[in-house]
Amino acid sequence: MSRMTIVIPCYNEADRLDVEAFRNFTSIESYIRFLFVNDGSTDQTKQVLDDLQQSDPGRFSVHDLPYNMGKAQAVRQGILQALAEPCDFVGFWDADLATPLEAISDFYEVLSGNPRLLMVTGARVRLLGRKIERQRSRHYLGRLFATATSLILGLPLYDTQCGAKLFRAHPDVHTLFDEPFVTNWIFDVELFARLIQLCRSEALHSPQELVYELPLQTWCDVAGSKLKPRDYLKACFGLLAVYWTYLRPAAAKPVLLPTPAANNELPTHRRAA
Repeated sequence: MSRMTIVIPCYNEADRLDVEAFRNFTSIESYIRFLFVNDGSTDQTKQVLDDLQQSDPGRFSVHDLPYNMGKAQAVRQGILQALAEPCDFVGFWDADLATPLEAISDFYEVLSGNPRLLMVTGARVRLLGRKIERQRSRHYLGRLFATATSLILGLPLYDTQCGAKLFRAHPDVHTLFDEPFVTNWIFDVELFARLIQLCRSEALHSPQELVYELPLQTWCDVAGSKLKPRDYLKACFGLLAVYWTYLRPAAAKPVLLPTPAANNELPTHRRAA
């Protein structure tokens, strides 16, 4: 069975973290382990996570950051730690479980069934037969931001900001997380920009061939979100920073990591010469 590590960034989540949901899920899906990154929480999050880890060290582990570094850095640190250990897939998931843990298996089926893909990302699409519950203001602000993001990236992405993403454990994915992000709230956009830049570096297929957007069956706003209306304004300036850093014609190209011998069985995503 494939090995999978899901990173859960946590900042002051003691009152929101559904510990029993994680325990019940791992009792069914034994091939998945969770790496919780405690992002310098000031409440009882560390104690909650330590207790969870002690209850089943084989399924739950904790990485403590010395101070609050922001979600982008917490996710980055967690993914790099996950990639340093034996695994086939890595991903990150919001701690509030707005996307239910049960959806992980849907992501896995898509990614494992198409060896060309590097990433499967959730898309919160309001369709009949699905349960997508968002505050109306956040939904429309999100759609405006998503449209602007799609235009800047030049990709027909519907939802870059969904906090549920799964990646193939591959050196190219390591490259996406290798350097600190220049943004915080929209580091997801930065991931796509880095992938575009990587694809420009002579050897990769187009981003459309490497990414799959999976419409979610269920997604619900959870009370206590740390996203504020003013953060949408910050996100707009973040888009400019992403464009300037990665997408303008003179932007520097990334350095590709060599493929380790242990990963030779994984797809290299390189075009034939």
